[in-house]
Amino acid sequence: MDQETPARRVRRIWERIAPSYDRWMRCDRLLVGDSRRWVCSRASGRTLEVAVGTGLNLPLYPPGTEVVGLDLSRAMLEHARGRTARAGLRVQLVEGSAERLPFADACFDTVVSTLALCSVPDDRAAVAEMHRVLRPGGRLLLLDHVAGSGRAVRAAQRGLERLTWRWCGDRMTRRPLDLVLASGFTVERRDRFRAGVVERLSATKPGGPAREA
Repeated sequence: MDQETPARRVRRIWERIAPSYDRWMRCDRLLVGDSRRWVCSRASGRTLEVAVGTGLNLPLYPPGTEVVGLDLSRAMLEHARGRTARAGLRVQLVEGSAERLPFADACFDTVVSTLALCSVPDDRAAVAEMHRVLRPGGRLLLLDHVAGSGRAVRAAQRGLERLTWRWCGDRMTRRPLDLVLASGFTVERRDRFRAGVVERLSATKPGGPAREA
């Protein structure tokens, strides 16, 4: 029997979770607070949301934003379609991988990803792809749970990660900031809270006009 690839495993997991995803995210709001709104309110122009999921973010974008939502899971995208009409935006949904985005270079003004890099098998490749598809001066907006500030917190996360990795392919101890810097972004703003386990950041791809953070 062929060994299951990481991408197929993640797709299988999210196909299974899709019907109950929104219920689980009610608990997640206790952790991240208003950070989804913080991220989406800073988007402008043609915006790519990587791992759009069931479309929870769609109602949070500013009026006039053109959103392209990408997800690996077809079941997730079917749930998102129900939110596109209510969002009052121009929305296109695309099935595809964060590690190999099916878009041309420098074709987006903003790239958004919320609570997703923790589950992408190759997060380094995903961030590099986000850099590629952004135009010079374009903005990257991320929200995720990350390795905490203290040793005790990180130890607890590593223990929990053994469960989350098996159940939903979720890594608790990643450090997206390192990948963002390594890919060539300039970080404009970064906030960490809840003992450092939640991080949200805004970064730009050099080469364009300065933008307000």
